[in-house]
Amino acid sequence: MVLVMTNKISHKIIFGVALVSITVIGIFSLQTSRSVRTALMTQIDDTANQLSETIKSSTKYDMLLNQRKHIHRIIDTISRQEGIEKIRIFNKEGVVNYSSDKTEIGKMVDKKAESCYACHAANQPIEKLPINERTRTFVNEADHENFGIINPIYNEPGCWQADCHAHAEARKVLGVLDVTLSLEEVEAQIQTTQNNLIILACSAVVAISFIIWLLMKNLVGKPVGNLVLATNKIAGGDLNYKIKLKQNDELGQLGKSFNDMTEKLTKAQQQLYQSEKLASLGRLAAGVAHEINNPLTGVLTYASFLQKRIQEPETKSDLDVIVRETKRCREIVKGLLDFARQAPPQKSNINLNDVIHHSLHILDNQLCLKNINVKTGLAKLPNINVDSNQIQQVIINLLVNASDAIGNGGGEIKVETKTERNDTGESLVMSVSDTGCGMSKEQQSKIFEPFFTTKGQKGTGLGLAVVWGIIDKHHGKMDVKSEPGKGTRFTVTLPVNENASLIVEK
Repeated sequence: MVLVMTNKISHKIIFGVALVSITVIGIFSLQTSRSVRTALMTQIDDTANQLSETIKSSTKYDMLLNQRKHIHRIIDTISRQEGIEKIRIFNKEGVVNYSSDKTEIGKMVDKKAESCYACHAANQPIEKLPINERTRTFVNEADHENFGIINPIYNEPGCWQADCHAHAEARKVLGVLDVTLSLEEVEAQIQTTQNNLIILACSAVVAISFIIWLLMKNLVGKPVGNLVLATNKIAGGDLNYKIKLKQNDELGQLGKSFNDMTEKLTKAQQQLYQSEKLASLGRLAAGVAHEINNPLTGVLTYASFLQKRIQEPETKSDLDVIVRETKRCREIVKGLLDFARQAPPQKSNINLNDVIHHSLHILDNQLCLKNINVKTGLAKLPNINVDSNQIQQVIINLLVNASDAIGNGGGEIKVETKTERNDTGESLVMSVSDTGCGMSKEQQSKIFEPFFTTKGQKGTGLGLAVVWGIIDKHHGKMDVKSEPGKGTRFTVTLPVNENASLIVEK
């Protein structure tokens, strides 16, 4: 299906390009063919005119001496040259006096024929005929195209003053020299040129179409195919599929946007799944906590009472274990109740930096005892409409987790805030990063699940689940990035109240 769609797009573009190419190259070829024909005809015109003048000059002296044999010999010799069809000289009355075709000598030519009509319009000979009116193109009896030029022979002083044959001085035109050239070679050249142009045009169209096909295949076909494949993968539920596009053009940007979209879709799906799971577990936890809370209270009460009465060391040690573990169970139950009874946020307009300062003040001694250095990078923030107690619970939980990840060997915790703007509006971003032990990818995928903990017997696994629920109720989102041995970074993003005013951090 991908190939069919890509080919259809390619075929449409190639067809359009080929049509435009054929039109442009066709017009160019037509103009070129006309230009070649015009240039060749101009060359023939100049050649015929020079030949006509050469014949006149060659026969002038023999005409003055009335040496007809010499004139015939000159005409026969010149007419045998390739490309010359016929040479004729006829007098003013239209009688052929000299001709390369001996059968025409002494015959009268048709004055209304094209070769004579220009000089005898309205039966009056024109004394001076422009050169552009002296040429003609016609088809002979053998269906071959010929080119003819007529050259008037004027009455010069040498003609009417000669002793051999005198002409009246008043006569201006004595006769006409008519030279006919064959255009077969010219037509052959024109035909060859046209054939070459047709071959060139077809080759150009094929080459352009092939190049366009290659460009479409590599620059459009493959990227679009990858996009379609990615769409099918996403539709099939594989939200981790990524498009690999190395281009920096619009398709590359589209692929990057598609990858960003799938990443956001994956996070949104995870948040939705987490919210539904937490809601279900919350209802279950509430029921379980209510059922076991009273028995645990009874066990703890009686165990504590026996612990005070019995002095036997071995029995007292066992009771100490019972009391300690019962208290631990009570803390788990309390955590379950806190998790199940998350109250709706009591929102007020506060500044997040103030809540961070207050949370750090509460944990100051605990962090100092572990030799943990706290650094802050708090930007200027607008007020935000949140439940300050719940947000403080989130910050304290993240700081405690960071402290536990660092341990007693000392380290550093960094708390940063900033604002960012995206398609959904302005948001506040708070990050808590540590230099602790870090987590694996598998651990990161489970840390927000209830009862999952990386602290062993020291944790209940409910802290981050409660944090997730609080942030979710504030329409925010959480993200975690960690590498084993390189620390962990939690990022909380909260939407900003639209009417918040900018407060400068002190």
